[in-house]
Amino acid sequence: MAAAAAAAAAAVVSPSSCKLKPKSTRVLTSSPVAGAGFSFALRRSQRTFTSSSTDAASARPMVADGEEAEEAAGEFILRLQNGPDVRGVALEGEKGRAVDLTPPAVEALAESFEEWVAEKMVGKIAGSGDLRVSVGRDPRVSGPRLSAAAFAGLAKAKCRVFDMGLATTPACFMSTVLHPFAYDASIMITASHLPPTRNGLKFFTREGGLRPGEVEEICRRAARKYSLRKMGLGSTAAAAAAASAPVIRVDFMTFYAKHLRDVIIEKISHPQFYDTPLSGFKVIVNAGNGSGGFFAWDVLEKLGADTSGSLHLDPDGTFPNHVPNPADPTAMALTRAAVLRHDADLGVVFDTDVDRSGVVDGSGVAINGDRLIALMAAIVLKERPGTTIVTDARTSAALTRFIAGAGGRHCLYRVGYRNVIDKGVQLNRDGVETNLMMETTGHGALKENYFLDDGAYMVVKMIIEMVRTRLAGSSEGIGSLIEDLDEPIESVELRLDVRAQPKDAKHVAAEAVEAFRKSLQEGKLSGWELDACGDCWVSDGCLVDSGDAPAEVDARMYRAKISDEKNGQYGWLHMRQSVHSPTVAVNMQSSVSGGCRAAATVFRDRFLIPNGMEKMLNITQVDHYARRGSLD
Repeated sequence: MAAAAAAAAAAVVSPSSCKLKPKSTRVLTSSPVAGAGFSFALRRSQRTFTSSSTDAASARPMVADGEEAEEAAGEFILRLQNGPDVRGVALEGEKGRAVDLTPPAVEALAESFEEWVAEKMVGKIAGSGDLRVSVGRDPRVSGPRLSAAAFAGLAKAKCRVFDMGLATTPACFMSTVLHPFAYDASIMITASHLPPTRNGLKFFTREGGLRPGEVEEICRRAARKYSLRKMGLGSTAAAAAAASAPVIRVDFMTFYAKHLRDVIIEKISHPQFYDTPLSGFKVIVNAGNGSGGFFAWDVLEKLGADTSGSLHLDPDGTFPNHVPNPADPTAMALTRAAVLRHDADLGVVFDTDVDRSGVVDGSGVAINGDRLIALMAAIVLKERPGTTIVTDARTSAALTRFIAGAGGRHCLYRVGYRNVIDKGVQLNRDGVETNLMMETTGHGALKENYFLDDGAYMVVKMIIEMVRTRLAGSSEGIGSLIEDLDEPIESVELRLDVRAQPKDAKHVAAEAVEAFRKSLQEGKLSGWELDACGDCWVSDGCLVDSGDAPAEVDARMYRAKISDEKNGQYGWLHMRQSVHSPTVAVNMQSSVSGGCRAAATVFRDRFLIPNGMEKMLNITQVDHYARRGSLD
C-alpha cells in the first residue's frame, strides 16, 4: 500500500489540457507515507510541519482484543459516516479515541466512491478509465498521507486522478462544473473545524454533495472491501499495477480564484475602476490557518483591496491560534479587534475548508448565526423580491419577521446543511422560487451558485453589496441592512451525552428523541405543541415532510412551541440527535426573561425524569440550567 501510494505520488505532472502557468511558491513538506514526495504551496511562510504518525500504529485502527473481529470485518468504517460526510480520528493523541480513519480505510472508501459514481453515470463503466476524479485537502498534518491513500483507491478503480493539493471544499465541487476541468467527481479531505487529530472525506458529483443515504452505501461497500483485504482476498496484481498509475497535479485554486474575481468585477461594473473595483476598501481576512488565505491574496488584493492586518492566512494543520470556525468566539473577537484597529470596512472569518463564513462590519459588530442569515436575506431579496428563504429550525421568530418585513417568505426546516439545501432544491423543483438556503452555523447556499454552500461566494455577495452601497453615495456599512433585526431575549444550547457504546449511540439517541415526540403528541407537557405544519406551505414554515416523497432522515429531531396564559407563545425547544457525536442537542429560545429556564425545568420534570431518560442520556446540563438559569 505504502509503496503503491508513493509511486502514485511521485508521478505528478501538469496536464496539457489545462494551460495554467505555475506561480512561484514556497514548498512545505508534510511527510506522508514513507517515501511519498508530496508537497503543497505555502505563500508568505517558511514554517515546516512534520507528521509524527507515520509508524505502523497509525496505519490501522488501534483496537482492543474484543474488537478485533469487528475491525477485521470493516464494521468500524460504517461508524465513520457523519451525515453526508465521513469523519474520524486520523492521528494519535485523543484521549479515549483510537485512530480509525486510516489509509487502508480511505483507500477502500475512494475506490467504492468511484464505483458508485460509475454506476450512476450513463456511458461510464467502472474500471474503464473514463472517469476523471479530483482530490483536494485542507492543511491538516494527516492530509498528505490520506490523499495518497485516496489516490491509490481511485487508481485501483482505474479512473484518472487529478491532485488539487491544498484546496477548499467548494473548489472541489466547482472543479466538476468549470471548464476546462469539469471532472466527473471530486473528493475533499477535511474535517472542517474539528481538532487537528481528526480528518474526513466529502464527496461530490456534478449534481452536488452526496446525501447521507448515498454516503452510507459507499461506506458499506468500503467495509466489504476492507474485510476482504484483511482476509487476503480481493487484491490482485492488476489492481496493484493500476494503483501505481500517474496522478496529475492541477492548479485549480488559481482558476477558482479568478472565477470569484470575475463575478465581483461583472456584478459591480465599477465606472472608474472596472478591473480593480475594491480600490479604496480595506478588508481583514481571518483564515484560521486553514485553506482560506487564497481569498486575501488571489481575490481581494488582485481587485485592489488592502488586506494588511489580516490574520492567520498561512496554512498550518495544527491550528495554533484558534479553532478555524466563524462560530468560535475567539475567532470573532480577534477579527473584530483587527477591524477596529485597522479601521477596516469589513472583516471575514472562514472555517478550515471555507464552506462557511462569518463577517464583522466596519463598526465592529459580529455578524453570524441569525444575523448572517438576515444579512444574506436582505441582499438576496433586493435582487429577488418575494423569494423564499430556507433555514434550519434553530432560527428565531424575529428572523421570520425580518424576512417577511423585507418581502420574503421563510421556510423553517430540519437541522443539517444538506437538509436545508435539499429542501431549497425541492421547493424550486415544485415551482416555489427559493434563492437562499442557510443554516445558523454559517453554511449558506444560493440558487445562482449551483446550490453550493460556499463561504467564499457568500462573502463575494456581501462585498458586491458593500461596494454598490458606496457607489450609491452612502457611507453606511453592510451592518445597516440588519438594523431592524430583533434579537431573542434568551437563547441557549444544551448537550446531553448518550449513555451507550459508540456502536449503539445512534439508536439510543434516536429512541430518546422519538420519545419526546410521543410525549408532545400525547399532551404530557402542558402548553407545549409539536411544531410541524405537515405539507410545506412556505408562509407557515415546514419542519416535517408528509408528502408523497418525504426526504430521507439522517437524524431524529423535533421542535416544540411553548406557550402559557400570561405570555401566549413565548418560545420554543428543539431536541435533535447529533450526527457529529454521540450526543443529543437541546436548543431553546425565549422572548421573555426566564423563559428558557422555565422550559428547561418542564423538560426535565415532565419529560426526562418521568420517561427514565437519565438512564439513556446524561441530563446534567439540563438539570444545572433548570436550577441556576445558566451553565456557569
